[in-house]
Amino acid sequence: MGGPAAPRLAQNVVPMRVQLVDPRGDVTPYDHALSAALARRGAEVELVTSRFVYGPIPEARGYEVSERFYRHAVRRGERRRSRQALRLLEHVPDMLRYRGHAGGADVRHFQWLPLEAIDSVLIPNERPRLMTLHNVIRRGEGRLSAAVTRRLAERMDAVLVHTEHGSRRLRERLGVDPSKVRVVPHGAFEHLTRQREEVPLPDELAAVEAPVVLSFGMLRPYKGIDVLLDAFREVPGAELWVVGRPLDESIMGGLHEQARKAAGTVRFVTRYITEAEIPAFFRRADLVVLPYRSVDQSGVLYIGLAFGKPMVISAVGGFEEVGDEHRAARLVPPGEPEPLAAAISELLRDPARRARLGERAAVAAAGPYSWDNAAARTMALYEELLA
Repeated sequence: MGGPAAPRLAQNVVPMRVQLVDPRGDVTPYDHALSAALARRGAEVELVTSRFVYGPIPEARGYEVSERFYRHAVRRGERRRSRQALRLLEHVPDMLRYRGHAGGADVRHFQWLPLEAIDSVLIPNERPRLMTLHNVIRRGEGRLSAAVTRRLAERMDAVLVHTEHGSRRLRERLGVDPSKVRVVPHGAFEHLTRQREEVPLPDELAAVEAPVVLSFGMLRPYKGIDVLLDAFREVPGAELWVVGRPLDESIMGGLHEQARKAAGTVRFVTRYITEAEIPAFFRRADLVVLPYRSVDQSGVLYIGLAFGKPMVISAVGGFEEVGDEHRAARLVPPGEPEPLAAAISELLRDPARRARLGERAAVAAAGPYSWDNAAARTMALYEELLA
């Protein structure tokens, strides 16, 4: 992978002790990838989180995992409503217990705080402490939401975002102190490309011979699946695979109705896809499409980069940086089926152009979007704050 080489630790030098804190495991793949990358650079890393209930997680390599949050709620497994209720009951006591544990680190790096208005008061007093805001778009621009974000930022010594778009939004629209905002690019999930035991595609998908367009990830309205289905009325001769668990099952009726009007076959795989299953879907896809209406960044994009896949993505948020600066994806206007259909059809007809996009995606994954680069920049910030 690209990025600076890990520094050699001098004899008798105590490693920097870092706690990555993600109570609900909202960005579990990111947590584990960054923990491993920081450990490779010589940090002593503890990931403080809760047990992940949806399937196996990456094997810890060189770092510790402490499941200190929601010990009762996770026993509910995938029973979502009862688990959410128990988490609410456990949250404040668990945050208070974490305060007593936080003194064992040099740096406390929060990856997600579920109840930001409350958690800005509950976080430990020890410093330095910083937070990564993974989804700047999620924070509304109303007065109350902006006030909560500013208050949270005031309690932190630094606030990290993954894109220049996110940085501008925090500084200019939400009023966060510019001196605290830093950009550290998201890493490409290259560990998915080298798993020991990949799960093959289900037989009915493995038998498909037509070109495959893949839409991957949890189904939510802002991701524009309805726009993609409208676009697929003009894409004959290919299959569209919509793969991911719906946030709300009530949306599926409308999506199935749209799918019946598509020119090609549309297949839905509406369940949680484990990491062992992900590679088969991405390796088979001829084209990955992210037709989001609005977004700052998306983990799915960084899976596509890791696999070197040609992608069509909306010209929104940090997506534009991947498409414009690195030319690693084809950009289309958000919310418009016609140009989306034209881009998909053009790329499906042109294998050479798809190959060039895929090559640039792989170069971006190995360089600016590598975990070694993300860890080097993060460690430099830790050292600056400690100084």
